Amino acid sequence: MKLPRDLSGEAICRALMRLGFEFRRQTGSHRHYVKGPHHPCIPMHREIRPKTLQSILKQAGITLDELMPNI
Repeated sequence: MKLPRDLSGEAICRALMRLGFEFRRQTGSHRHYVKGPHHPCIPMHREIRPKTLQSILKQAGITLDELMPNI
């Protein structure tokens, strides 16, 4: 599946919360979540670039197919 270009940081945060991630803290415009050994950091931008989304998915230990139904 091709990485979407129109996802916002807020939408990704909501999806992570639905997947069981817990909000830990915010540093500037970056929110930090945790679930077990995974600690993704989400920039709160209007549009997340595909390479940044790929990095978020890797940090969270999930696939795009797991993320998309929760957005």
